[in-house]
Amino acid sequence: MNAPQKDSDPVDLARRGMMLIISSPSGAGKSTLSRRLLAAEPEMEMSVSVTTRPPRPGEVHGKDYYFVSHEEFARMRDSGELLEWAEVFGNFYGSPKKPVMEALARGRDVLFDVDWQGAQQITQAVGEDDIVRVFIMPPSVEVLHERLRRRAQDPEEVIARRMAQAAAEISHWPEYDYVIINDDLERASEELRAIVRAERLRRHRRAGLPEFVRGMIERMD
Repeated sequence: MNAPQKDSDPVDLARRGMMLIISSPSGAGKSTLSRRLLAAEPEMEMSVSVTTRPPRPGEVHGKDYYFVSHEEFARMRDSGELLEWAEVFGNFYGSPKKPVMEALARGRDVLFDVDWQGAQQITQAVGEDDIVRVFIMPPSVEVLHERLRRRAQDPEEVIARRMAQAAAEISHWPEYDYVIINDDLERASEELRAIVRAERLRRHRRAGLPEFVRGMIERMD
């Protein structure tokens, strides 16, 4: 017979993981916030993309990317094995579905750093139950322009083109569940972690909750 549980004993319920999609215009701080989140949350991992481009020095197959041929990529795409995909400068990139679904079943959260088109594709592929979408917004047009100018040292016409792309990206903000205005990195990081903590407690993700409640009711009878 199991010993009665004490107030000090933790209740550890099985949990289904989530797919956390983070999008933003270039220069809003998405990559920095993603790195900080991964460092702070041991139950979260980055989705490893598949790509047709050759590996760069130091890159490891299965860790940085899954490196495949164009033929294998086309097969994966056409057979529904990718959650999303895109072509960038003649190379193809995509998010494999199988490792993500296996991670979610183990209670692991998977982070996706994609644009609004990737977010739409992922949502269409799996529905909304497993997905949490966060959009990172710059605090102002002036700050975004300065970040782009300071970061890349590009000519003004290139920065103007990136600002136009940012406007197109920002126009899709209503498609996201949460919006974080990154005017302070520490506060934005904490807001992002608060979203993760709250979403982990959603009833439909707590796979062990029905059994826990059922057992409690049976003990009350």
